[in-house]
Amino acid sequence: MTLIMLLNSARSPKYDVRVGSTAECPPTQATDPQSGASKTCLVDRFGRFHDYLRISITDRCNFRCTYCMPEKGVKWKPRDEILTFEEIVQLVTFFAKKGVRKLRITGGEPTIRHGYIDLIRELRTNPAIEELALTTNGSRLSKDAPFLKEAGLSSINVSLDTLRADRFEAITRRSELELVLKGIEFSQAHDIPTKVNVVMMPGVNDDEIIDFVHFASSKCITVRFIEFMPFLNNNWSSCSVLSSSKIREIIGKEFQLQALDGYPSDVAREYSIPGSAGRIAFVSSVTESFCGGCSRLRLTADGELKSCLFLPPAVSLRDILRYNGTDDELEQAVATCLAGKWAGHPPMRDWAQRDHLTMVQIGG
Repeated sequence: MTLIMLLNSARSPKYDVRVGSTAECPPTQATDPQSGASKTCLVDRFGRFHDYLRISITDRCNFRCTYCMPEKGVKWKPRDEILTFEEIVQLVTFFAKKGVRKLRITGGEPTIRHGYIDLIRELRTNPAIEELALTTNGSRLSKDAPFLKEAGLSSINVSLDTLRADRFEAITRRSELELVLKGIEFSQAHDIPTKVNVVMMPGVNDDEIIDFVHFASSKCITVRFIEFMPFLNNNWSSCSVLSSSKIREIIGKEFQLQALDGYPSDVAREYSIPGSAGRIAFVSSVTESFCGGCSRLRLTADGELKSCLFLPPAVSLRDILRYNGTDDELEQAVATCLAGKWAGHPPMRDWAQRDHLTMVQIGG
C-alpha cells in the first residue's frame, strides 16, 4: 500500500489528503519545453505544463483587507501545522527537478514571518530556479529592500488599492499608507523590479483609476488592475466586479494605451503609457479567463497543494514529507492533484463557492 493510500485511510483529520483513487489518475508524461527532458506529474490532462509554484509561507497578516479576510478575522493555523523552511526547501528541490522554474513567495503577509529573507536566499541557490518573486503589502519593504536585493529576489508585487489615506484605512483597517508608499520607493531604489496590484471595485475605489495611471507614469512602475474575485466570506457578487474592459474604456478617454506583446501563459495583459516608462496591466480573472495558458500550482502555508486558485486543496504534501515519503510518492500526489484541474472556471454568474479557505489562507 502506498503512502498516499495510507494517508487517505488514516482516521485523524490531520492526515486527510482528500485525493481520489490513484488508479484513476496515473501520472501524465510530458516534456519540459525548456530542457526537453521527460517529465511526469507537472502536466494536466489538458496538456498544460506547470513550471510556476506559488508558496504561501504564513496564513497570518498584519493588515485586515476587507476583500481578503472576514471582519472578525480567521483562525490561524497552529505553528506546528505550518511548513518549516526546511520542508519548503525540500519541496522546492523536488519541484525544480520536475521542471518548476519560477517561484513566488506569498502569505498571508510573508514579510512578517521571521527569517523569510534567509529562506529566499536559500531558495535562490537552487540553480534550476530562474525567477524568485515576492508578493507583499509593502509595509516592511522600507527596511527589507536592501536585504531582499542581496538575497537575489527577482521582483516584487505590492498590493495597494488606494492612494488616499482615509480610504486605505477603510480598506485595510490599518493606517500605514505612507509606509507602503515608502516601501515601493525603497524597492525601486534598490533596483528590484516592482509592480503594484490594485483590486478595483465599483463604489469603493473606481474613482482612482486615472490617479493610478498617473502614479504608474510618474513612478515609472507597472500598475496592475485586478478584478475582484470570489473567495470565502468576502461578500463577492457579480455586481461588485469592475471589468477590465470597463477600466480600459475609462483610461482610454484620457490615454492612448499601446498593447505590449506577451506570452500565452501571462496572467496580465500589459500596455504602455505614451511618454512614460510606466505601464498599465489588467488581470481579468473573472471576465476574461486566461485558464487555457495556466502554468501555476499553489502551496498553502500548511503544505496543501492547489491546482487552481478557485479549487480546494487536493493533497497534503506536508504530511507526505512528515511520513518520510519518497519523491515517487510526492510525484504521484502532484499528478493526482493536477488530474482534477478543470479546463477553465465557469462563468462567474454561475459561480458556486468551491473552496473552504479565505483569500488570506490561500496566498493568492
